[in-house]
Amino acid sequence: MSAESVLASKVKELYKTLCQTEWNPTVTGVVVGFLSVMIMAWWRPWGAVGALRSWGDWMMYGVASVFGSDSGLLALYEEVPRSIFINSGSVIGLGFIAGAFISACLGKDFALRIPPYREMVKAVIAGILMGVGASLAGGCNVGGFYNAIGNLSANGFSMMLGLVFGVILGLKLLYLEMEHITWGSTGSKTFSIPGPVSPVLAVVAIVAIIAGAYAYAGNEDSDYVASLSGILVISAALGYAMQRGRWCMVQGFREPHMTGDCTMAKSVMLSIVIVAIGAAVLKYGVPMRAEGEAVLNPAHYVRGTFGWGSVVGGFVFGLGAMFAGGCGSGTLWRVGEGQVKLMMVVPFFALSTSMMTAWIKDNDFESDGVLGSYVYLPDVFGYGGTLTLIVGAMMIWYVVVTWNEDTNKLIVPM
Repeated sequence: MSAESVLASKVKELYKTLCQTEWNPTVTGVVVGFLSVMIMAWWRPWGAVGALRSWGDWMMYGVASVFGSDSGLLALYEEVPRSIFINSGSVIGLGFIAGAFISACLGKDFALRIPPYREMVKAVIAGILMGVGASLAGGCNVGGFYNAIGNLSANGFSMMLGLVFGVILGLKLLYLEMEHITWGSTGSKTFSIPGPVSPVLAVVAIVAIIAGAYAYAGNEDSDYVASLSGILVISAALGYAMQRGRWCMVQGFREPHMTGDCTMAKSVMLSIVIVAIGAAVLKYGVPMRAEGEAVLNPAHYVRGTFGWGSVVGGFVFGLGAMFAGGCGSGTLWRVGEGQVKLMMVVPFFALSTSMMTAWIKDNDFESDGVLGSYVYLPDVFGYGGTLTLIVGAMMIWYVVVTWNEDTNKLIVPM
């Protein structure tokens, strides 16, 4: 073979690895952890529910504009929400979906997949449950669990507890559904995109992200808006990585109890450790850096839900995620690859978390300690002790799921 032929084959091999082959879960977890630290270093941690809440706020504002906002829940929507293209949480969500769309198109995975009728009903229920659960817990699986623990907050551990039991109940209910319910098993359709068109759509999306990033960066009137450039790009990279690796956190809770497989669970725990180490570096006030001030605000993703709020919220969210077939982040990247069921989850998730969060804020439940406490672990254990605690907790989780993989003691029977 000529040198040119070898070079061409290596380029094709690299393209296949980066854009078409499903990534190893462990590699994906490391990439997600790295990008999570990068977005924190840029500005703030990422999350999924912030985007959904922003979109839900706009839907509720529209309803209030039509029917009036004189009383009741609609009275909480008198003010115009921040634009979905300016709200940082919304920009993260839009970038995340765009990144997943690019990955799906380059890998020729994108197709509009319409689910059976029964799955559509489950999508509505799932969206409502996930929105309520995320509001009670102070975040979805990302902000309430993954980035909460990663940002050294105690409420991440209590949501984790709730997630485990919510997923187990959801799994039992899905088994009962499979055994006793036959209605609505028809109606599924798939509309594929012609092969040559997919890469073109990916290129268009890439150009749109680059153009959007430059538009944000060029804003000289607002530091907030200018800072959205990096948020858009990094969130798109997160969406790309998670779709390419089919990285779904709820799978890390489900599979050990369904098949015994703990591959995703091990990936999630490794990723959390990476984020925690990065957050500790960014939140610690290094005397010779930034005049001794922390680069990242220590209060980021520390919520006043360490208590019943995050336990119950995690339980409700985990149950909803099982009905949805994806967690908060998993919902968004599946939207990016064309799964209509998850597209149906989004508006109900958005509306329920918008209304529930507005009600909680209006009654000061979180600030008054009704949902639980604000516990920033370094205030209790110091940074070294906190990292030891997090690594120790992940090691215990590792031992439990690997023991279960060999013994099947924790598998939920059908």
